[in-house]
Amino acid sequence: MKTFDSDVEAADRLKESYTTLTKEVGKVIVGQQEVVRLLLTSIFCQGHSLLVGVPGLAKTKLIQTLAATLHLSYNRIQFTPDLMPSDILGSETLDKDRNFKFIKGPVFANIVLADEINRTPPKTQAALLESMQEYSVTIAGQVFQLQRPFFVLATQNPIEQEGTYPLPEAQLDRFMFNIMLDYPEYAEEVDIIKSTTTDESPELKQVLTSEEIIAYQHLVRRVPVADNVVEYAVALVHKTRANRKGAHPLANNYLEWGAGPRASQYLVLGAKCNALLNGKYSPDIEDVQAVAKPILRHRVVRNFKADAEGYSVDRIIEELL
Repeated sequence: MKTFDSDVEAADRLKESYTTLTKEVGKVIVGQQEVVRLLLTSIFCQGHSLLVGVPGLAKTKLIQTLAATLHLSYNRIQFTPDLMPSDILGSETLDKDRNFKFIKGPVFANIVLADEINRTPPKTQAALLESMQEYSVTIAGQVFQLQRPFFVLATQNPIEQEGTYPLPEAQLDRFMFNIMLDYPEYAEEVDIIKSTTTDESPELKQVLTSEEIIAYQHLVRRVPVADNVVEYAVALVHKTRANRKGAHPLANNYLEWGAGPRASQYLVLGAKCNALLNGKYSPDIEDVQAVAKPILRHRVVRNFKADAEGYSVDRIIEELL
């Protein structure tokens, strides 16, 4: 594992690496700085991310570009209704000597792009989500460990729901972030068209190795955090739990279910990483707020009243903040 003389040096190097990474990604992806920040935050926090956006917003291209800037193995899985768990995990086959041999599937990579994850049946989704949680795969009673670091970056189309299998809340909870991609601004779209309609393709440099990423992941967990910041994160999660102690009146009116303890964990971890990426050595409440929306939006369930009165999840979270 990569070693540094001190945690302060490691924190400074992380900030430099983050700046370099964003510049490299910016050679291909125009705008979307907030999305890139959240993706890198999830990587440094050992989390997984779900990208939700309409077609044509470069969800897949963004993940491919990010993978190209990291010295990591990368596989893409296109989810379809006929995809089987063995197509993801691998399967046992007979070799020429008639002995069983395990052939590893595409999940055996550092970065796995699960494209349109809601297009495949639950049993195939569950096969991938098990590896996300356990960092291992069990085939015929034998456990195979996945190589670290390991990230699943999944995409989902929110407007086309025919023939899809929406992820249940328990499985959504395994994603650290639910990142929403919006349409680009006018000026950004002009730059996108200019850069994508020529015969030139930018050359991307590999910025980080797996050893450096693992070192930064351990660094994030060593970041000191004040009690008031932890208490703020926990109190924010408790505000989402309707009809319980600490619940916000808005949650009592518009939420059916609130976020669980994993949300509190990710709020603190995300705040630690956000502080490091901004050149700070300890997070404050603003760092918790910076990661609150993508952490909470897929962990709370609105009721019928919220739907009828047009209260979106993001609007509820904003008022809770």
